[in-house]
Amino acid sequence: MGSFLWIPIAFFVIVTILSGVFIVKQQTAVLIETFGKFTSVRHSGIQFKIPFVQRISARVGLKIQQLDVIIETKTLDDVFVKLKVSVQYVVIKEKVYDAFYKLEYPHEQITSYVFDVVRAEVPKMKLDDVFVKKDDIAIAVKSELQDAMLDYGYDIIKTLVTDIDPDAQVKEAMNRINASEREKIAAQFEGDAARILIVEKAKAEAESKRLQGMGIADQRREIARGLEESVEVLNKVGINSQEASALIVVTQHYDTLQSIGEETNTNLILLPNSPQAGSDMLNNMVASFTASNMIGESMKKTRNKKDSES
Repeated sequence: MGSFLWIPIAFFVIVTILSGVFIVKQQTAVLIETFGKFTSVRHSGIQFKIPFVQRISARVGLKIQQLDVIIETKTLDDVFVKLKVSVQYVVIKEKVYDAFYKLEYPHEQITSYVFDVVRAEVPKMKLDDVFVKKDDIAIAVKSELQDAMLDYGYDIIKTLVTDIDPDAQVKEAMNRINASEREKIAAQFEGDAARILIVEKAKAEAESKRLQGMGIADQRREIARGLEESVEVLNKVGINSQEASALIVVTQHYDTLQSIGEETNTNLILLPNSPQAGSDMLNNMVASFTASNMIGESMKKTRNKKDSES
């Protein structure tokens, strides 16, 4: 009968011993208290505590954690803006005691410091500077937090300003400004393109006129050379220059009439339309050239006479 009493006693002892065995996961610290007083910190692996005497006070994670804080504040140019600040922090392995026993609510403490720093820095900046200098804000937050939280066993790994959200009306105004700037730039490009087209078109027209003028000059030069040869040929058979010119004019007159007759849809009107009229025109031109030459010779003689008297 007495042997059966040892069975429950042995079972109780085994259960008691097993209740003192516990496992600590990787990147975790366990705080042990003895009768309510802190005794030790246990790290990853299999651990043992005295049953009924010691207890696990807390399990503290040693992984990097992130806290997102949203702050609404006002800039120097009186624009309300919301900033999202992400704080990455970790419990220092050697200061697990401080992290658990000195600070009751670490999230609230970190949030308070972030609010304090952001609301001290942002009101010194204009809205555009907040976007440009967001890294400076993050550095200021980290510096303030690092000094404050180190005593509580927390290390601030990094702080980031991940979002800047101005008031809705301000965003609409900024979008309108950006759209206006882009329209202005587009209009400038379109104006430059139109100006280039006009300049290039003018250059092309000028080049066309120049080439056309050269062609007309060459044509007239060849016509003059042909007339000169024709006059020389007619002079050889006893026809003087005036008669030769009249004959050439009459010939060209009939050649023109012939070319007009060959065209069925021509709108050309030839005035005057008689050989006599062409001959009269030539005679008038010859008389004008002769008179002009005589006047020129007379003026030349008068000038020479004055030079000799002086």
